[in-house]
Amino acid sequence: MEGMLAVFFAVFIAELGDKTQLTTMAFASKYGWLKAFSGAIIALAVVNLLGAVIGDKLGDLLPADVVHKFAGLLFIVFGILMMSGKL
Repeated sequence: MEGMLAVFFAVFIAELGDKTQLTTMAFASKYGWLKAFSGAIIALAVVNLLGAVIGDKLGDLLPADVVHKFAGLLFIVFGILMMSGKL
């Protein structure tokens, strides 16, 4: 549980100023900064919490070697797609 909370907060802080920033500014011009910022913070917290909980549960269910092999395969696939210009 401690590791899951550490990952949740790390991703939460990293994502706070990312793509959410432009959407929040657009909503702030229409609904006011407090409503827009509060909504963005709540939505971001919910998404990251769900991701952390689901990731934690999947980590308990799947063997680590399966996860490592699948992650390695995805890196190879995305590398090939990027080199071919399809990504």
